[in-house]
Amino acid sequence: MAVEFFASQSCPFCAEVRERFDDDGVAYIERDVDDDASARERLAQLLGPSAMVPVVVEDGRVIQVGVAGRGCYVRTY
Repeated sequence: MAVEFFASQSCPFCAEVRERFDDDGVAYIERDVDDDASARERLAQLLGPSAMVPVVVEDGRVIQVGVAGRGCYVRTY
């Protein structure tokens, strides 16, 4: 099953996760929080109104927020 990957196109940490997934052959569904209101709404449900990307969700559970404590904050409201 593919993981969900919440990302912003302008976030370098999201690009890092995307590249790692591609290199490792990880199946993922990317949710663009910049252009997709439903992705922002889902992210808010997972993390609250001020969330950091990248976020990786597997089987409905958040398994990663940011990269080594770094990420880009996005407004989900």
